[in-house]
Amino acid sequence: MTTATAPAKGGIWKQSRTFEPAVRLLFLNQLTINLGFYMLMPYLAAHLADGLGMAAWAVGLVLGARNLSQQGMFLVGGALADRLGFKPLIVAGCALRTVGFGALAFAQSLPMLIAASLATGLAGALFNPAVRAYLAAEAGEERRVQAFALFNAYYQAGILLGPLVGVALTGVSFRLTCVVAAVLFAGLTLVQLRHLPVRVSEAPREQRGQFRTVLAHRTFWLFSLAMTGSYVLSFQVYLALPLAAGGTGVTTALFVVSALVALAGQLRITAWCKRRLDRERCLVLGLALMGGAFLVPAALGRGPVGLLLCAAVLAVANAVLYPYEMDTVVALSRGRWVATHYGLYNTVCGIGITLGNLGTGALLDVTGWSATPWLVLCGVGVGCAAAMALLGRGGRLAAD
Repeated sequence: MTTATAPAKGGIWKQSRTFEPAVRLLFLNQLTINLGFYMLMPYLAAHLADGLGMAAWAVGLVLGARNLSQQGMFLVGGALADRLGFKPLIVAGCALRTVGFGALAFAQSLPMLIAASLATGLAGALFNPAVRAYLAAEAGEERRVQAFALFNAYYQAGILLGPLVGVALTGVSFRLTCVVAAVLFAGLTLVQLRHLPVRVSEAPREQRGQFRTVLAHRTFWLFSLAMTGSYVLSFQVYLALPLAAGGTGVTTALFVVSALVALAGQLRITAWCKRRLDRERCLVLGLALMGGAFLVPAALGRGPVGLLLCAAVLAVANAVLYPYEMDTVVALSRGRWVATHYGLYNTVCGIGITLGNLGTGALLDVTGWSATPWLVLCGVGVGCAAAMALLGRGGRLAAD
């Protein structure tokens, strides 16, 4: 339960203090998770290629192992959280990532590196659905949107700070970066083990029909597929926009702009949406904005101004979407197997990102840097917005 049901005013810290300690710990949890992850992962490929002299295919295999492990096990992680409770999966995931990052500090052979990468990915599959389900349950129906808005602000703060800390540590040695990241996760594990209250899953008492209930939820599948487009589009900050930038300076600026827009605007944007729009319209607006962001480079070309404006609009769109997206997952679950629903949702979107990246890469190979790829990405956003509008008719997304 939260200490108040009225929307709080003020900045991130002031609004965070209106929640119970368990929710505040989950905010700190996500900040630390992203800080540790992003101080290490952006520099892993260079370490493997330059530091260890690995071939490009081996680098891809190690990095792909982490992604496959995480995306492929999200559903299992969510299901276990619903059956065993949220806290055990959160603690286990952080502890496993401690082991994975610690192993990366000393692993030099390909089998050891793959094992460490698999552990790192599996850790994310364990704690991600559990954290979101715990946060939704603890915040309550009245304050879920506000809680997820704050959660995204802390999430983005970790993304902003992580690479800055990582580049300083990696300048000394990559092993030091791994050790510091592992120590962060070890500390986080101990803090949660001691201070995070045990919260019984909101899943039904019966232990049968878990996967049947979730997998047979047609509206949830349609919602997940429509939202997959938003993940494909937002991921272009990692793919199409850096490729178009062609330099590390502009690429770094893309991430800084994205994080700063989220940190400065998330709470204001969410408050504006709550005053003027319902949940379904927020989802449609966010998807349409994501598509519209790519009209900027389509019109201005691949210059820094167009790319940075595109990243900024994507960040605004994500700020509109994220709290209502997370809230809708809970609403559609109707309180049954919430973490399992989050796990399935992450799996569907992860597969969509992979397919979307393949399609975007192929399109760039064929069309180059004409307006065509940007217009196609814009069409994806508009199409998903239209699909969400149709799905929202008749209140199918409002069931709680």
